[in-house]
Amino acid sequence: MSVIKTEPLTADAFAPFGDVLEAAGDPDLLINAGACGRWHDRARLDFGPDGRAGISVFRATPRDLPYRLDLLERHPDGSQAFIPMAQDEWLITVAPDAGGAPGPVRAFIAAPGQGVNLLRGTWHGVLTPLHAPGLFAVVDRIGSTANLREFPLDPPVTIAR
Repeated sequence: MSVIKTEPLTADAFAPFGDVLEAAGDPDLLINAGACGRWHDRARLDFGPDGRAGISVFRATPRDLPYRLDLLERHPDGSQAFIPMAQDEWLITVAPDAGGAPGPVRAFIAAPGQGVNLLRGTWHGVLTPLHAPGLFAVVDRIGSTANLREFPLDPPVTIAR
């Protein structure tokens, strides 16, 4: 079984797969009489011509590192954003598309307060919190078409720090 080492989640490293959502650097705007910073329009949301945005709440079982990754999935009809509702680090696994199958897996550790928006069609692992409560707000496509493709990894890969 191959071992993939995690890397810190940065906007540059994650750009091929999506957007990092965080309040880093100076805000784009100060609002509420200067009492609130706004980091404006930070995600390339895409719900396709027949979809709409929906906000759901997910609670996922926390996992440990090393982690056995045996399944990737993607959403061909829309983007999917994961916004943690707790100040804990969490694991994101992604892979480029290689002719309809996942390419080489990359693994990122999101710092407390970092979320991600996965671009339409990005291969990714299941939601993988590393601490309880594993609570996330998820913004993704609501529509009438099936928006999920799964790809079992055989052999699985191990994700380690």
